[in-house]
Amino acid sequence: MRIAYLHGGGLPSPFANGVHVMRMCDAFAAAGHEVTLYSAPGSGEDPYAYYGVRHRFPIRLVACPDYTPSGYWKRAEDVRTMVVDGPAPDLVYGRDPYALAALSDLAPLVYEIHQLREDLSPAGTEEALLGAPRLVRVVAITHALARDLRDKYAAMGTLPIVVAPDCADPPGPAPTEGLPLPGRPDALSVGYVGHLYDGRGIGLVLELAERFPSLDFHLVGGMDEDRARWQRVCRSPHVHFHGHRPPATLGEYYARFDVVLAPYEHKVYLWGKLGETGRWASPMKVFEYMSHGCPMIASDLPVLREVLRDRVNCLLRPPEDPDAWAGALHELITDAALRRRLGAEGRRQVLERYTWRRRADVVLAGLGGPETGRSGPAV
Repeated sequence: MRIAYLHGGGLPSPFANGVHVMRMCDAFAAAGHEVTLYSAPGSGEDPYAYYGVRHRFPIRLVACPDYTPSGYWKRAEDVRTMVVDGPAPDLVYGRDPYALAALSDLAPLVYEIHQLREDLSPAGTEEALLGAPRLVRVVAITHALARDLRDKYAAMGTLPIVVAPDCADPPGPAPTEGLPLPGRPDALSVGYVGHLYDGRGIGLVLELAERFPSLDFHLVGGMDEDRARWQRVCRSPHVHFHGHRPPATLGEYYARFDVVLAPYEHKVYLWGKLGETGRWASPMKVFEYMSHGCPMIASDLPVLREVLRDRVNCLLRPPEDPDAWAGALHELITDAALRRRLGAEGRRQVLERYTWRRRADVVLAGLGGPETGRSGPAV
């Protein structure tokens, strides 16, 4: 099947949406589909090397004249022109509602959604997209998001929703030489990978570092301004801020961590507080931790319980209870067998249920044939 994937963000970029989009296009290509990715320009680095993808599907860069609704609509029309000038797609797939709306008459549409959109202009843009005659599927990353989407648009009747969580690729061969981490050679390493925005629990990580001076803590990721803000308030000499690293290099860090943390708060903010996604999040970081067999402590939030189970593939603790987190961390660092068991079960579950390749099959199941048309829910 020939797929046009529409992405409104830039590539490469330090944001998680770029990782998701590149992994999905790579998985579509691995499944034998002919995929072309339409994206905005990013940092200028080689996106295939930066993200570590295996298949070199074509990437067509379409700049946005300005970051206003009129600019987004102008870019959407430019994307449409580029798609029309090329081979006709069998399916249009994406996360960019403006470009999807502009191409809604060209081919069957799949709209992937990671949060309820309240920022689109004019009002009614998303509702019109959801009502498009050629919309065949809506992909939501969590059941919580699917429920809220149904409630928001209840007047539209049944929406063809499929729930597909985020995923991780199976790790490649272990590096022949371990990544040289700063810190003490005899100390266990506690890792956090991801942005340092508000709501990500970084304050809790720093508090745990103060309570456990025998451990080294490593925070990988974060924009320069966020890293500087947290470094100013960090009082432990055994916390190491590594800054942003290309996604292709993160496996070297996971291999060095004895315990990993996913300390999401009840409200999880995006860059610049442009959105809050704590109710619906399906963090890629959680699946990457599991894929690499890292024993994890995660926040006990309803949406994370769609994937995580306490004492099965992680330890779950309330994000507002530092004492509970300290108890969980003490249990893991003193019980190597528990670390091995949780890590092994997490890795097994990713390989069985949560690979990008499997996700590609789930979101496209039943599409691509001459019978493709708007269908009922597939949640």
